[in-house]
Order: sequence, then structure tokens, then C-alpha cells
Amino acid sequence: MARPRSEEAHRKVLLAAIDLFAERGIEAASMDAIARASGVSKATIYKHWTDKEALLMEVLELVHGLKRQPVAMDSGDLAADLKAVLTQRPPDEFDVQRVRLTPSLIAYSATHKEFGLAWRRRVTEPARACLTEVLKRAKERGQLREPVEMDDAIAMLLGPMLYAHIFGQELRGARQDLGPVVAAAFVRAFAQVKVK
Repeated sequence: MARPRSEEAHRKVLLAAIDLFAERGIEAASMDAIARASGVSKATIYKHWTDKEALLMEVLELVHGLKRQPVAMDSGDLAADLKAVLTQRPPDEFDVQRVRLTPSLIAYSATHKEFGLAWRRRVTEPARACLTEVLKRAKERGQLREPVEMDDAIAMLLGPMLYAHIFGQELRGARQDLGPVVAAAFVRAFAQVKVK
């Protein structure tokens, strides 16, 4: 069955915007250029998105896989659950564009503070929510030493992941599999040792 025209136009604009934002940078990719590249009129584009930042947010959600349902992590094994959260990857389909978009996104977020804050919330909240659930369950099961402050624990887990995401391309020998390393280090530092 064919997609409705509105859905097809929506997808064409998203794909054109992904390519243009990655190729030219966010500031330089105009709505006119996106309309031309997608073959969709500006009037139609503005029926789908209120402005360029709304379009940009949806583009970023798509390339980072943020619209996918998060996988529930509750194996009973703290290390396995942390590793599962920290190794979730965005879809491979947009790897090249995501890498090319990151520097432009960082610059844009620095000069457009409200957008930057909204984007950081959108990126970090799903991971924070998953980690919070994993850590709460671990605390209830007596798997964590006391006291472990939730915000501090999440910062220790997400900090290295964000660092690798932002600077990974420039770091020689940067690990692609940092999630398991971070999870194991956290468990070594904070897991309750069971005495038999």
C-alpha cells in the first residue's frame, strides 16, 4: 500500500534536511534549500513544522533513534542492565550524517541556548530514565553500597559516554565499546559485595 502524500512529503523533507544539515551545517541550510532539495513546497513544510528548529529537532530525533521505545532493562544483574543501557546505539542508517552533524549541532546549541537546552533534555532524559530505573531496582535489591546519590551515579555513567560521543572522532584509538567498560567500572566501584 502506498504511503499517504502527507506522510511521503514529511519523509522527503526529513531526508533532505538530514543531508543538508550534515553537508552545509545547521545555520547554512535554509528552509528554501530544504524545500528545493525535497521537492516539497515551503507552505507544506510549514504545515508539518512551525520553524527550522522544530524540523531540526525531528531530524535529530530520527538520526539518533530517539523515537524508538526504550528497551526495559531488568535482568536482575546490575552490570548487565547498565551495559544494556549504555550500549544502545542509534540506527546505522544515519551514521555518516550523525558524525557530520555533531560539530554543527554543538555550535548551534551554544549560540541558540533554548534549543540547546531542549536538545540536551531530549537526548539525556531517556537514558537518565532508564539508568534511574536500573539503579533504583539495584538499590532495592541491596546491590549498591550506601550511600550512592542517584544524580552523581548517573553523571558518572553518562559522562564518559557523552565525552566519547562528542570527541570520539578526534580521539585516536577511541573505544567504540565504551559502554561495557563504564558499566564494569561503576559496578567495581559501587556494587555491594555479597559475602557467602
